[in-house]
Amino acid sequence: MAESGSHRIRPAGRHILTIGRDLVQDPHAAVIELVKNAYDADSPDALIAFDRKDNEEYRISVTDHGHGMTRDTVINKWMVPSTPDKQDRAGRSPGGRTMQGRKGIGRYAASVLGKDLLLETTTASGERTTLYLQWSDFERAKYLDSVEVLIETKSVEQEPGTTLTMAVGADSMATWGQSQFNTLRFELRKLMPPFPMAAKEYAFRVVLRSCGIPGVDDMDERVEPFPLVEYFDYRIVGKVGPGRTGTFVYSHQKSRNASDEVIQIDLGMPSGCGELEIDIRVYDRDPASVAQLIRRGLKHPSGNYMGKLEARSLLNEYNGIGVYRNGFRLRPLGDPQFDWLKLNQQRIQAPSRRIGNNQVIGYVQIQSEDQSNLIEKSARDGLIDNKAFRRLREITQQVISKLEEKRFVYRRRVGLGRETFKVESELERLYSFDTLKRDVRSTLGAAQVSDSTTSKVIALIESDERRRSATAKRLRDAIAVYQGHATVGKIINVVLHEGRRPLSYFRNHYPLLRKYAAKFGKTTDPLLVPKIVESAAGIADNADDFVALFRRLDPLAAQRRLKKKSEVLGEVIRRAKEIFSRQINEAEVTFHINGNKAFKFVCWRQDIHAIFTNLIDNSLYWIGTEEFSEKRIDITILTENGRLQRVDYTDTGPGMEPDHIVSGAIFDPQFSTKPEGMGLGLAIAGEAAKRNGLELTALAYEGGACFRLQPVEAER
Repeated sequence: MAESGSHRIRPAGRHILTIGRDLVQDPHAAVIELVKNAYDADSPDALIAFDRKDNEEYRISVTDHGHGMTRDTVINKWMVPSTPDKQDRAGRSPGGRTMQGRKGIGRYAASVLGKDLLLETTTASGERTTLYLQWSDFERAKYLDSVEVLIETKSVEQEPGTTLTMAVGADSMATWGQSQFNTLRFELRKLMPPFPMAAKEYAFRVVLRSCGIPGVDDMDERVEPFPLVEYFDYRIVGKVGPGRTGTFVYSHQKSRNASDEVIQIDLGMPSGCGELEIDIRVYDRDPASVAQLIRRGLKHPSGNYMGKLEARSLLNEYNGIGVYRNGFRLRPLGDPQFDWLKLNQQRIQAPSRRIGNNQVIGYVQIQSEDQSNLIEKSARDGLIDNKAFRRLREITQQVISKLEEKRFVYRRRVGLGRETFKVESELERLYSFDTLKRDVRSTLGAAQVSDSTTSKVIALIESDERRRSATAKRLRDAIAVYQGHATVGKIINVVLHEGRRPLSYFRNHYPLLRKYAAKFGKTTDPLLVPKIVESAAGIADNADDFVALFRRLDPLAAQRRLKKKSEVLGEVIRRAKEIFSRQINEAEVTFHINGNKAFKFVCWRQDIHAIFTNLIDNSLYWIGTEEFSEKRIDITILTENGRLQRVDYTDTGPGMEPDHIVSGAIFDPQFSTKPEGMGLGLAIAGEAAKRNGLELTALAYEGGACFRLQPVEAER
């Protein structure tokens, strides 16, 4: 039997509970949702109270002093799940606040907290409306519209505002121990950004009370932000507009009278996630730095100074970078255990340069969903992972990277943190016996040991020195080979770029060649011969390209250390340049080798090759980051009386920051200003120079970057 007709969707009675209990992740989130509703009501405050009635029943209440709701608003808006009311008002409250709720479901978070809900709301005109819900009625009801809700309205002389009260059974209240209560206080402290830049746009306070709750201290306090944020070690703060640049101020409190520095950060492209306000503060975790935090004024709310263990515990508890919208945090972004920026993962790769999630406190203030396309999840557990969110993460990481760069340079300059490990210097220190021999002579002389005995002891030391020097040479050779391989790995994009074309030719023409050959074998058709010759010639030409590519890389990829010998310096540099010939041509970069190009220099060819390979690779990267009117790389070889004076290397890229040059940080392993850089290139180049009696330095240069390679004795 066929039937047809129209029908209506009827939500089940438990639909309301699904909205509340299933979409709100925990009781703390439920309280926060109700606090946000108080904010949307233009209330100056939200009072959260846990207490007990005379009949031994526990209750949780949230009270605001906002504009209240009329009976009509309660019936036609509050009682309508997913009402578009706040969207229809363009997301603005009557008092002009940008409202936190827009989906019309936050109020049903009350079902997570208690077994019923009493709503009491009063308007400025004295209209008082009371509504009572028992959540069990919705559990039992087949359809949502079959649940009857009692609503009463009367006139009163009372200040406007709204109170939501939830009765809580003894078993449920038993879960609210002191640790849960402390967690709620912690969440409320992090709900609003503690920094003045974001807080200036609203005036809203939260008060937390408890009275007569088993296992919970009685209290009545205004929830205040943690005091820690005032005593940062390093800070970067500023704004990102809709364009591709952001203006920030970097500062630190590690030394007195340190001046602030204004920084322009090029984001590479327009924001893509609206305008952002960013404030990030970083803390060193070593004992001396923690002690310095305390000396700056870090205290308990009681006014007493914290101890070191307490300060470290506070850093462990309160860290992370939160994302805030209209002054309220979007959980769980910013929770200590929720590393949405992958800071800990990056720190593993470069611990001396990168910061971990437990070293940073900060916020990113975002715009509304319409302006930013940063969409909050319906479950109130963060932002949807869309293109805008990924862009938000990229920009925030870029800002943090700039702070990390400044912090690294400062710490290096003043001798903080781990000493940078440089292979050649450590080998010299490990295998140098000059100090030992001097001390032995002095000690034996003071003990009046005969000169002949002293000479024998020194001879024994020198014999061991020769053996160890041979070991040092083998280590240097092995390290040089490994650094050559590392350089190949660093420029693997060259291999992929240039190898792709011949590989594509092989893949397309080899089957064609086989087809022609098979057909010729059957028919001996002479017209096939030119086609076979053409395909074979093309394969041969592309094979030659492959051979040439690997020949250019050969000095870096060698499996053993070649002997040191006299090399034509200009030719070695030219071979390094040939690795990048295609990239140089495509980027339209002018490349010149000037001066005494025929000068011969005794060196390890692999090392000189590695030096200039890394310099050229860096130049091509940075020249490609912006539009420059002139794109040049110039290398000048200067000699005098048959001796090398220096090799000057310049490009017309964006150049280097003076601090990086003066501190020498750019030659430190792990230091890089590239977004994904590992800090290997210049470190390898510096080590390679030292093995050949040379020193590679960076110089201030207005036109771009400038490096100088010169014999060590030329400086003396």
